[in-house]
Amino acid sequence: MSNITFESRYAIGPNETKSLDTKGLRENFLIENLFVEDKVHFVYTHYDRYMAGGALPVNGKLKLETIEPLLKEPYFLARRELGIINVGGDGKVEVDGETFEVNYKEALYIGMGAKEIYFISNDSSKPAKFYLNSTPAHHSYPTKRVTKAEANKIELGALETANHRTINQMLLHTVIQTCQLQMGMTELKPGSVWNTMPAHTHDRRMEVYFYFDVPEGQSVSHFMGPVDETRHIWMQNEQAVISPPWSIHSGAGTSNYTFIWGMAGENMDYDDMDKSAITDLK
Repeated sequence: MSNITFESRYAIGPNETKSLDTKGLRENFLIENLFVEDKVHFVYTHYDRYMAGGALPVNGKLKLETIEPLLKEPYFLARRELGIINVGGDGKVEVDGETFEVNYKEALYIGMGAKEIYFISNDSSKPAKFYLNSTPAHHSYPTKRVTKAEANKIELGALETANHRTINQMLLHTVIQTCQLQMGMTELKPGSVWNTMPAHTHDRRMEVYFYFDVPEGQSVSHFMGPVDETRHIWMQNEQAVISPPWSIHSGAGTSNYTFIWGMAGENMDYDDMDKSAITDLK
């Protein structure tokens, strides 16, 4: 029996999206259940063929297997690259016999061509939760671990505007080599709740946001859609949301929180954004 499960989400445009009700928005863009005990679960989105998922190893090693109906390849990374950030207990990732420690809020990049990948928790009572992003790749780059200390850090916002935050650029071309995958982690300071404000789009790239460190009893409202016709999706801890290239992606929580952003598309320029004035949002 396979330990990998998956679902597929087809790409839709802004005209179709504006006609969706709450249920329709959530079915198309929200990823509610990423972590299943002793399973690897992926959502395959047809926006840039991006994959977002989670691995939760509890009772021993958890192997990353191929998804034959989607990938049609003998192993998962035959034509893909993989980014990992651990949002749970301390753990390890084995890549073709080499072991990498990947602890809480640490990242690992695995390049195209790696064949045997296993996820391991150091303590089954406090299992690792490996958040996974994968994109098509055209070149093989070395596997590399990136800690928070090694990330490129950017301080943005202010407490007065409720968006004081630290951006940790982890799997980015300024830190390591990748084909097209970019990943990082933004931590909001206590008293701040807004992320990515002013809002922006980048029609050349899609993005996925994964929200975690959301305190018990608190939630995040994620905003999406064109600048002049936005929608919102209420999200809980350890859930992700797909952001199409034509959509803004911003959120406000009832408390501070942390989120992981991952994106792929035409270029590797993190600052290539089409920004919108806050007063233009509708």
